[in-house]
Amino acid sequence: MLLNETNYWRFSKIPNIEESNFNKVLERFYDMKVTGLVRENIQNSLDGKLKSYEGPVSVKIQTGELETRCIPGNEELIDRIRALQGRNSYTKETIRHMLNKVDQRSVSYISFEDQNTKGLTGASYGQSNSKQHTWGIYAYNKGVHFEESDSTIETARGGSHGVGKIASNAASDIHLMFFANCDQNGEQHLGGTIQLIEHAYKDQYYRASGYFAKLQQDNDTSTKFMPFKNDFHEVFSKTTRGLKIIIPYLRKGYAETDDIITSVCDSFFMSIIEGKLEVEVNNIKINSDTIHDIVTSSTYYEQKIEEIKKIFTPLYVNTYLEKAPQNLVISDSRQNFNFRLYFNYDERITKGRVAIVRTVGMKIEDLKVKGNVNKPFNAVLIGGPEEDSYLKSLENESHTELSSDHIKDPILQRQAKRFINNLSKEISKVIESAIKANNPADGMINTEDILYVVETEFKQDLQSSMGTVLINNKPVVKSKTTVKKKEKRNAKENINKNEKKDRKQTRNPLKLQKNPSGEHDGESTSKKYSANPEMVERIIVQDKEYLNFDFTKSAEIMNDQSCDIGLAVIDGMGVEHTNEFDLVGSYLEIRNPNNFTKYDIENNLIKNVEIIEGKAQLELSLLPQYNRTLKFVYYVEVPNDL
Repeated sequence: MLLNETNYWRFSKIPNIEESNFNKVLERFYDMKVTGLVRENIQNSLDGKLKSYEGPVSVKIQTGELETRCIPGNEELIDRIRALQGRNSYTKETIRHMLNKVDQRSVSYISFEDQNTKGLTGASYGQSNSKQHTWGIYAYNKGVHFEESDSTIETARGGSHGVGKIASNAASDIHLMFFANCDQNGEQHLGGTIQLIEHAYKDQYYRASGYFAKLQQDNDTSTKFMPFKNDFHEVFSKTTRGLKIIIPYLRKGYAETDDIITSVCDSFFMSIIEGKLEVEVNNIKINSDTIHDIVTSSTYYEQKIEEIKKIFTPLYVNTYLEKAPQNLVISDSRQNFNFRLYFNYDERITKGRVAIVRTVGMKIEDLKVKGNVNKPFNAVLIGGPEEDSYLKSLENESHTELSSDHIKDPILQRQAKRFINNLSKEISKVIESAIKANNPADGMINTEDILYVVETEFKQDLQSSMGTVLINNKPVVKSKTTVKKKEKRNAKENINKNEKKDRKQTRNPLKLQKNPSGEHDGESTSKKYSANPEMVERIIVQDKEYLNFDFTKSAEIMNDQSCDIGLAVIDGMGVEHTNEFDLVGSYLEIRNPNNFTKYDIENNLIKNVEIIEGKAQLELSLLPQYNRTLKFVYYVEVPNDL
């Protein structure tokens, strides 16, 4: 027997309100924006592929406008939302945002409709709690992941945590989503969920989650949810076998066609290349024939390799298509896992990343290899079924990172940490090998100057430490220090010597420069210092130069927040050439390597260089014409205290 058939939405009653927050997973997926939405829904479609079908899974993504009167049960939901009461700043702000959206006559929506998939089974049984009825699991159970009876298929599937369903709710301003299903018998049903907070409504308390369902008497003591037959607006229609997700009240920024296309390619480039998946976004087709044109188009992606620093899909596609795989064995200390690594070394690449890909064709993450994030390489890593199963166990809830944090068993967690560390270690070996192969040694090094300096210093040390040597009663090596003289020195001389020695050890590493008249320029708005070489560390790595300034021993500049830095060339005779070095003509970009702040160049000075705890750091990108053999003296300018 059906109860209250005129109502569309069901919320379970509770005795009291105990939880006053929105589901935390909503915020996690909201932070991932359209990328998280696309990723979760297409992954679900790939997981539901028909075993008997050899072709690709097809997903059609459509955006548009929908009148609110066409949304089933919309007025009921608005009444609920108006009844919500926030008990902290976050819930109050979220409720205000919802209320600002509910008076619209039409709203944006997005839909994901798949084909060549199984769809959900057992809809006619409703809330059956049977593992064989996937409708009941998908529609009415949070945190539950349906498992295939075939272990091989289950291993290849993308989902495992059972929280991805809420990604669609997170994309809606009022946390609302619907799903239309057509099963193997052609039966069509419509379900849906909304995520609110526990609330009071018409003198009764209710749970946070609402379900688009009918309520049916199951027996004398219990009821269960049942789905509606799908005879609603055409936006909600699904007439071919498979599943269709519909999200009304779509958040701002989720409906941009270009962003949806890049999100599809970023996460599923391998599935598309291998012909496992094809996607249509507002009539634009993404398949194995078109993906190369898309990723090489400036409409969608940065095409200058030197500027690719966040989204690496064009590099991944090129690496996967152009490079032959090499075998890579990674151990977790218990067993070895065999992967295929597609590796590309290119001096133009500024950020090295590895795409970790599951066999279903979904990228898990852009792996940053320890100590190699700025190396010129790009790679794609993929394993077989056994490797896939292990990677699946390491994925976080949103399938965007390999992690050991969610593993509770301490032994398995240690093994996972070992695997992740070994993964970076083994890929590092490949990177180092490629760097050596592409940067061979330049040949013999002339050590004459080094030997001369060592020999001179040795003679000086020998002379100062030896006594007088007489040959034919003539002194050959004159001693500068004898025990006898030391013993005769009085206490005052010893004190003076120690004071002088201390002053020498603590000398100021910055020397204040004088104006042309020989006086310190007290009228100037800034003070200019020359930096002692001991306070500057300089290294050149490929096309990058790194400078570290340590001002901690200089009282004059230690407490300043920023400074300007100039360079003057020193020639082989030690002569300084102040105006011969052109910063603009030598460096493509100068920035802080810690926070990537770019620094401007004015009047041949690097301006407003940040000083943190007495230290400044620079990363300078070299232009091809840069002369790597030059030596410099560095000048530091800070505001004058007037």
